[in-house]
Amino acid sequence: MDSIALLLNNTLSADDEVRLSATQALHALSHNNPHFPFALISIAIGCGEVEETQGQCIAAATYLKNFTRRNPVTTNDFRDLLVRSLLQAQPPAVLKLLIEALRPIVDAEFVKQNSWPQLVPHLKLVIQDSHLVNKTGISTWKTTNALFLLHSVIRPFQYFLNPKLAKEPVPPQLELIAHEILVPMVSLFHQFVQDLCVQNQVETEEAEKSLLIMTKCIYYSVRSHMPSALVPLLPPLCHDLIHILQSLIFNDVEDTYTLRLKTAKRSLLIFCALITRHRKFSDKLMPDIINSVVKLLYQKTDFSKLDNLVERVVSLAFDVISRLLETGPGWRLVSPHFSSLLESAIFPAIILNEKDVTEWEEDSDEYIRKNLPTEFEEISGWREDLFTPRKSALNLLGVISVSKGPPVVGSVTSKRKKGEKNKQKGRSSMGELLVLPFLSKFSVPSDVTNNNINDYYGVLMAYGSLVGFLTEQKPAYTGMLIRSRVLPLYNASICHPYLVASANWILGELVSCIPQEMSSDVYSSLLKALVMDDTDVSYYPIRVSAAGALAQLAENEFSPLDWLPVLQVVVDRIKTDNSEEETSIMFELLKTLVEAGADVVASHIPHIIYLLTQHIVKHIPLVPEPWPQVVVRGIAALSVMAQYWEGSLTDDDETNNAVATGRSTIATAFTDLLQVAWLTSAQNKSEDPESPSSSCIDDSSTLLTFIMSDIIGNNVVQKQTVSKLLLIWASLISNYNNWEEEEDSSIFSCIKEAAYLHKKITLTNFIRGSTGQPSIIEGICGFVSNAFSQYPSVIYRASSSVHILLHVLTCSHEDEHIMHAVTASFTSSAFSCFKEKQVKQSHVWKPLLLAICSCYLRYPEIVEKTLEHEGLRVWAHALFSISSTMFEHGLSTESEIKLTVMTLAKLMSGLHTRDGLLWECLAALMEASVQLKQVQENNDEDASEDDNDNADDEV
Repeated sequence: MDSIALLLNNTLSADDEVRLSATQALHALSHNNPHFPFALISIAIGCGEVEETQGQCIAAATYLKNFTRRNPVTTNDFRDLLVRSLLQAQPPAVLKLLIEALRPIVDAEFVKQNSWPQLVPHLKLVIQDSHLVNKTGISTWKTTNALFLLHSVIRPFQYFLNPKLAKEPVPPQLELIAHEILVPMVSLFHQFVQDLCVQNQVETEEAEKSLLIMTKCIYYSVRSHMPSALVPLLPPLCHDLIHILQSLIFNDVEDTYTLRLKTAKRSLLIFCALITRHRKFSDKLMPDIINSVVKLLYQKTDFSKLDNLVERVVSLAFDVISRLLETGPGWRLVSPHFSSLLESAIFPAIILNEKDVTEWEEDSDEYIRKNLPTEFEEISGWREDLFTPRKSALNLLGVISVSKGPPVVGSVTSKRKKGEKNKQKGRSSMGELLVLPFLSKFSVPSDVTNNNINDYYGVLMAYGSLVGFLTEQKPAYTGMLIRSRVLPLYNASICHPYLVASANWILGELVSCIPQEMSSDVYSSLLKALVMDDTDVSYYPIRVSAAGALAQLAENEFSPLDWLPVLQVVVDRIKTDNSEEETSIMFELLKTLVEAGADVVASHIPHIIYLLTQHIVKHIPLVPEPWPQVVVRGIAALSVMAQYWEGSLTDDDETNNAVATGRSTIATAFTDLLQVAWLTSAQNKSEDPESPSSSCIDDSSTLLTFIMSDIIGNNVVQKQTVSKLLLIWASLISNYNNWEEEEDSSIFSCIKEAAYLHKKITLTNFIRGSTGQPSIIEGICGFVSNAFSQYPSVIYRASSSVHILLHVLTCSHEDEHIMHAVTASFTSSAFSCFKEKQVKQSHVWKPLLLAICSCYLRYPEIVEKTLEHEGLRVWAHALFSISSTMFEHGLSTESEIKLTVMTLAKLMSGLHTRDGLLWECLAALMEASVQLKQVQENNDEDASEDDNDNADDEV
């Protein structure tokens, strides 16, 4: 054990070599020494509170955690020792690591295999004998450690274990835990609540922590399932949770109050689970739950001073009411509180506060993410801080607005009729009866009075939450609302930036409800906001929210009367010297507008591309890696615009002078851009060994493909420029490792275009590079060879590229050795990848084997030399397999079958000396030939039917 302790100490060394040597030695011991994990446990719990040895203990616990993740199934002695050690472990950092070390074992042996019968009885006894439960004051176990162990055991059951089942029964392990531990723990929970929350005894951190862990355990037990033993205990349990909520104070929260807030958060999550998943057990508890949550929200709260945890608690309180309102008894229970909720809880949560103003100025992007979310803001992962009281309050307001009130008195449709549908016709929604009348009390601000602006900010946010309600109304209803309550803000004599930004967001959110005849007013307002410049207050959120709203309008087919003014404003905004982030957003907006406008905006694209390339060139840095976002997103926008412009052309347009001019304009602009981006860097290669930049190689490939498509004759200048660009491009893709399906396709398209262009006009450096420099084909070869080890769609594209490169290109006798090397590389890469997947038949067999077929047809001797005798036999046998109609992923298209037939026929002539393969090859050739004939006959029949259909149409 001493040697292991020494090695653990060495893993903490500042010397890299010492750390590496110690890590390797520990790894070897973990495989060869059966006592290794026991030693780790002894070291981990041996430090106690001694600071000098805590580093070693944490290192041991960390290594133990990683060890059990690799080896979750262990001996009974080891897991029992780990549990005993965990129950006595300290400090908290070691305890946490030991808990994580236990989790894989619990998951493997208790949850999945149910092979740890003594775990629950032992844990029950430990909890009952722990120091906060056993009142004698003499105990070996710490209550928090025991509860942490329970938490670790019960945590996996918060999710369904078999989601494929329509109705999964409660796992027997969870039923056992509930019966043996949770039922007695409810009494303990009640006692803790009484002491800490009702009688307000002086709390200790240990007691508060224990209360929190018990609440988490209860939450995990009911989040998905409902153990039968807990059902009769739900009433007293819920009342204890209510007492926890009643003990909360939001304002002037001290740091020691954090544990109580976390406990309240879990309490509210339990209520959400009961309402959403277990209504038949909790319906009778709903009145008490709703009253407690409403009372919590009625606290006088300064939302500008709430920290993230308090915000999450308030947010969850709103969510509980929203979920309850969506249930059957929701209306009856919540409707008496509608008016007071709106006035005393919801509206105070959504009005502008000091925290918003501070965030607007100091962190505009975070303000936008929280309050004005757009498609331009990329949010990945779980961001709990974005679930704010404002968002939850707005969600509740939206649910209230669509809930139906009592029948309207005097309405013809309110007469009693048969059928529930007819009954609903006479019921007005609360949006009409309550929400809009309340909001109408606040007039559009005409000055800069803070209270007026703060309140109207809340009004605007409220309108944004009424999408569901307004969708049920006639478009004219929403149109009137927008005209009278939103659009006047854009023409006010004094600009209220917080209001204008919210107005932008509303126009985007309500796009599905706004009548099309308002298009001109809506677009002109948003464009006005898009060009607003900063004053003493930053207008960045105004411009970003306007861009987001314009994108939403375009994506939802809410088109402007004339696209040109919209495009002009956006392009001018891009050309203005803005921040990199803002310019990037404008490029994204432009791309969205072009995608939405499609054929309508196509005629404007060449001129726009010309203007934008001049601007992008200015932002390409002298240091090439990495390119700034303005360049990356700009080139992406250019790529999209070029593709849409080409897609808008018809066959007749190809002879049109205007189209030819447009194509030339685009190609020239792209050439100028790539020359600055690539060739200038290449000339400075001595200064920067990493140049040129490989940023956005996918979109750059699209630009290069377009340039090549514009070369019609044997123009010397064009030819030389394209050759230089292709040479740089080939060197960039030769070591490409950013494999993503959408991005890769543009590179393969560029390879195809380059091959056909070289066949047409013979490009310099395509086959043979200049002295000491790889050629274009050699760079492409590196990319395609690497592609064979990627995902299936790339393998198919790589196989197609191999065939094009070897059978479209021609070369002189002096350059044959280069093509031999390329062929050998293709063959070796494809065959290596095939051998990795050889064990089981797969659909990627076909492209890999056909790639070798393409190589064999062109240079059979190179393939034979590369694969050697045994490799050739393996490839041949596999080719025979996919040639059979019995092969699941066999040949399907005429080109695939024809390539196989030609290969098999050529292979026949080389097999006369190889016993055993000749007859198999003949059989495969005959079967493939029959397939080919059948496919060709079917294709002829289809073509004949199409001709007849066309003739009938003409008649």
